[in-house]
Amino acid sequence: MTGATQKIPTMCPMNCHPTLCGMVAEVEDGKLVKITGNKDHPDSQGFLCVRGQAAAEIIGNPKRVLKPMVRDRRNGSSWREVDWDQALDFITSRLRIAGRERTAIWGGHGILANNYGLASSGQLLARFANLYGCQSWVPAMICWGMGGFGLGLTGALEVNTKEDISANSNLIIMWGANFHSQPNTTRHVRAAQKRGAKLVTIDVRRTEVAAKSDVAFLLKPGSDAALALAMMHVIIAEDLADADFIAQHTIGFTELRDHVAALTPKWAAAETGIPADRITALAHDYANSQPAAIIMGGSSIHKGANAWQSARAISCLPALVGGYGVAGSGLGERHGARAHGAGFQSITADDQRKPGTYVPSQMSEITKSLDDGRVKALLLFGSNFISSFADATRVGGALNKLDLVVCHDLFMNETARRHADVVLPATAWLEDLGCKATHTHVYLAEKVLNPAGETRPVQDVVRDLANRLDVDDVYPWSSHEEMLDTVLDHPGTGYATIADLRKNGGIAPMNVSHVAYPNHAFATPSGKIEFYSERARSVGLPPLPSHSDIVTDGNAYPLALGTGRTLTQFHAFYDHGQALPLLAKRDLGGILWLSPADAMARGLGDGDAIRVFNHRGAFDAKAHVTDQIPSGVVWMRDGVAGLNNVTSGDKVLPDNALNFFYFTVGSAKFAANVEVTKG
Repeated sequence: MTGATQKIPTMCPMNCHPTLCGMVAEVEDGKLVKITGNKDHPDSQGFLCVRGQAAAEIIGNPKRVLKPMVRDRRNGSSWREVDWDQALDFITSRLRIAGRERTAIWGGHGILANNYGLASSGQLLARFANLYGCQSWVPAMICWGMGGFGLGLTGALEVNTKEDISANSNLIIMWGANFHSQPNTTRHVRAAQKRGAKLVTIDVRRTEVAAKSDVAFLLKPGSDAALALAMMHVIIAEDLADADFIAQHTIGFTELRDHVAALTPKWAAAETGIPADRITALAHDYANSQPAAIIMGGSSIHKGANAWQSARAISCLPALVGGYGVAGSGLGERHGARAHGAGFQSITADDQRKPGTYVPSQMSEITKSLDDGRVKALLLFGSNFISSFADATRVGGALNKLDLVVCHDLFMNETARRHADVVLPATAWLEDLGCKATHTHVYLAEKVLNPAGETRPVQDVVRDLANRLDVDDVYPWSSHEEMLDTVLDHPGTGYATIADLRKNGGIAPMNVSHVAYPNHAFATPSGKIEFYSERARSVGLPPLPSHSDIVTDGNAYPLALGTGRTLTQFHAFYDHGQALPLLAKRDLGGILWLSPADAMARGLGDGDAIRVFNHRGAFDAKAHVTDQIPSGVVWMRDGVAGLNNVTSGDKVLPDNALNFFYFTVGSAKFAANVEVTKG
């Protein structure tokens, strides 16, 4: 006789922030039977995209890593299974030889599967690094950190919620953002359209949201700042700006006015590829349709030429029209952002970091440190490191020089296969207690299954390493629930606890404002929106929003590469999605979009095997010939194996600009111009 089926609310493990969807896990006799969308979930209301549906295939997957594995030589045939004590003894013996300052720890998106928002696992890794005194870098640099830097200089890190935009916006601009990145925003944008709001898309290709838009603008990769600056020119020159807001809540307007005087729509047309009259019309629409919201892309828009300057320039637009602190205006939901009032307690013990010689959180410097011997041991948690870093060919060579690489993950991936000495089996999201947060709610993710095989969660591995290395106070809590309660102990959550969440169906509203900066108190040195940033000037950066000429490789590599997200994939999770059958059959690997003209010039047809290359490296893909992308531009989803072989690992910001904000901003350029031939 079988037992009764339990239906347990939980959260999707795909970290598509700001979209985090609710699930119901049906469990019978300790086994997962089915996963469905949770109709009672305030954010997703029953919606579950194909990524979430595929999550059920993590459980019981024959490709799961279920036992610790060690090898003496980095080749595919020498793995041997060991018990946890043997694996941890192997690791700690190598760490002692390397020494704490030549040991580094890195946590990827994978460790946040049941705690995104709180980032409790990432915080715990940082706590270990601080108390042990090893190298530690925060992976926001591979995602949204560079955009956050530009927004932070302006003073515009907070966002209006999707609920506010749905109810109040007259115009919505999806700037480098698409519905595949944040599906839960879709419903609210469509609701705004139904009551008459206009939808505008700005991107390097015609995305799925462009098909739903009233107007779409296709621009050259890296030219977003030029478009925003020309819009500012029009708004100021035609006296469409909000003079009262500017006088009360901004600094540097005179300098900005003089700066954009020559940055006309005609100038921007040459930079962006958008006709001047259309740029002028967009500026008119934006200024005259208030309240108007800009929903900006969280990652790809900030990778490439003019990385942080795109966000810097775009974030000045709401200030010109008096949009900050106004319902339906300002900036909308994006990856890594927070609503006004949101927050969590820190457990990182930053004030107890041991003195030492530390490598800055600068991607280019991290790569150098792996290459030149400053780092000899690397502990990876939930990360396909080689797929995350720019100039991956160089990164791979550097990883080969290390004395120890450890991967704690659900599945093998290219980093583990090529570079790891130890692979540790990680629990899946349903096999450990968790708690996640959107911009508006905190959600409980109960442990509903026993860990598969010999898998262990992050906190157990960290605690065991700390004990073996005699590092005190890394895990002072009596239970994982107590650790989560500590992180939740913040006014933004209403001082929620796991016990409280259990009493309330696993849901608690965040104590936030749906409108960003309701009191017009901005997190800048002046307390105002800063068109002119003295902070930027002090470290040698342009104090005003700017656009730099896009440097290409000329005729040798004439195609500008853009990247983004698709509905079937999210970065390089789950071995590039190939470990989950539902995703694997919907995404067959690297697909490069290119225009009919560019394809014809190279003798390429749709579906052809191709080689994508430049002076840094190369990778194989298939051609997708489409009129949905302009000539001279090619596009591919991020996370594809080999993609970062061609991207630039050069640094963007000086080291003395890295610690302006609470997040890491030391990203590489990730820019790439490529050529394509038949494979």
